[in-house]
Amino acid sequence: MHDIVQDYYGRQLQHTGDLKTSACCDISEIPAWLKPLLARIHPEVLSRYYGCGLVCPPLLEGCRVLDLGCGSGRDVYALAQLVGPTGEVVGVDMTDEQLAVAERHKAFHADAFGFSNVRFLHGYIERLDELGLEPGSFDVIVSNCVVNLSPDKDAVLRGVQRLLKDGGEFYFSDVYADRRVPDAVRNDPVLYGECLGGALYWNDFLRLAHRQGFIDPRLLEDRPLAITDPELVPRVGNVRFFSATYRLFKLSTLETACEDYGQAVIYRGSIPAHPDRFPLDKHHDIQSGKVFSVCGNTWRMLQDTRFAPHFDFIGDFNRHFGIFEGCGSGLPFDNENNITSSACC
Repeated sequence: MHDIVQDYYGRQLQHTGDLKTSACCDISEIPAWLKPLLARIHPEVLSRYYGCGLVCPPLLEGCRVLDLGCGSGRDVYALAQLVGPTGEVVGVDMTDEQLAVAERHKAFHADAFGFSNVRFLHGYIERLDELGLEPGSFDVIVSNCVVNLSPDKDAVLRGVQRLLKDGGEFYFSDVYADRRVPDAVRNDPVLYGECLGGALYWNDFLRLAHRQGFIDPRLLEDRPLAITDPELVPRVGNVRFFSATYRLFKLSTLETACEDYGQAVIYRGSIPAHPDRFPLDKHHDIQSGKVFSVCGNTWRMLQDTRFAPHFDFIGDFNRHFGIFEGCGSGLPFDNENNITSSACC
């Protein structure tokens, strides 16, 4: 599978327009705050972007960030501007051609930003322990439509768990399926390269996350993917694919279900670009200045992470009221496109 991916992304794809699905969103859907950052990135780097979402979470200034499958470096150079001169962004990729593009324009971006805070490593995201990266040294790890390409996803998440600081998060976009992908799709080189063959059934992804210590994965946003090449449509059969962004916190105190302790939070409206509301995930759109009831896990995700200074906290864990209302287990993705609420790029 590594050979297929290296050939597809290193030689067959030359720019974003070569893709055969709607994984990459239209430029008009990029949020306004991100456009000035992308405008400073070299055109060649932008032209070889193959992501499926937006992996720039808030509050990154001064953070140390790792990008898994960084490709030509578009997300690395966007994140570099968000972490600033006191932070660092490390990109990892196994494709020589992609890394050559990223390395070629390091000086260009250092001049554009006024500082240099990025580095690129050649390696495999299943073998992060071979790269000399110190355990517990990253505040945030991101990935953009790459985990699905890995033949050993357990190893990827195991490595992420090892490298994150306590309270850190894995914030990533990827492709998922509404059922387990059949062998005919999985073994098709083009479908695999297009991020469909290696896509996980969403419930298997949740099991994988739990297995590697990420107890309560949170879905931020999702959208159905369209296959634009008519030759590929019959080859995927009835499987439906979705682009989705999840955040996984490294918090040992999380429980396997949303438990109710009568807690609440008040958002102070102090996170940049989020003065009126803070969307922790798809089901927690927290308005500023308003008391917002939360389960124990959500409390921990805000109290025990970099978000804590931006919230007031009400209650504690002294009394338990059972399961938090609305904790479901059905298909989490929306079947209809809702462009107005999408923040992908």
